[in-house]
This record gives sequence, C-alpha cells and structure tokens, in this order.
Amino acid sequence: MDFKVRAIVYGIVATIIVGLLSGAVVPFTDMTLPIVGAGLTGIIGGLVAGYVSGTKLDDGALNGGVATAAGAIVALVVLTVAGLLAAGLITTMGLFAFGVMYVIVAAIPGAVGGALGSWLKGRSDERTAARPA
Repeated sequence: MDFKVRAIVYGIVATIIVGLLSGAVVPFTDMTLPIVGAGLTGIIGGLVAGYVSGTKLDDGALNGGVATAAGAIVALVVLTVAGLLAAGLITTMGLFAFGVMYVIVAAIPGAVGGALGSWLKGRSDERTAARPA
C-alpha cells in the first residue's frame, strides 16, 4: 500500500468542493436524507483520488479513504467556524458533533470510490495499451 500525495491532494480538493456544495448539487437531500450528501461527497472525492493514484485497488482505496477523510475534516472546520460566527456556540457544538460523524461516514464511501477510480484507471490503461501505435 502506497500513499500518493498528489492523489490525496486532488481527492481533498474534490471532497472540499463537493462537501461545501453538496446541498446545492443534490437539492433538499440534506434535509431529508443527510447521508446522501456524505455518500456522494465520499464517492466523488475517493473516485478522483483513486483515479490519480493508479491501477492497484488497495492503493486506490487507501488514498480515497484518506483524501475523503482529510477533505471532510477541512470542510468541517470551515463550516464550524462559519457556524460559530453566524449562529453561536451551542449551535456550533451540535454542528461539530454531527461533523465528526460525517467524517467517519464519508471515509467509507471514499475508500469504495477510490477502489472504483483505480479500477477505472486500470481499464483505461488497458484500452490505450491494446491500441496499435
């Protein structure tokens, strides 16, 4: 198993972007099914990290899980600071408690997305290698 910094950074950026915009990407799911946003964020961030990391499934899953968890932590810190400034201490503590659960839940789909991304990278490499030059 190998950590690839470039893959993890790309996955973190994708996780932060989708994590902060997940309510706008999939409207009303945060109110009815909040786990859909966490799952979608984890899969997309993990998919990006797994695709960049390479063709081995275990490397893709590891990089996807780490990138998604780290990106979710950064999104949690940004949202906690925004909540502290806008809503006050008690509301922010509730947001932070939910955010810790969000980080744990987002890491699992991140590993699945990372394995899927590395598998897709392997398939695209096989197709380009099979083509004559």
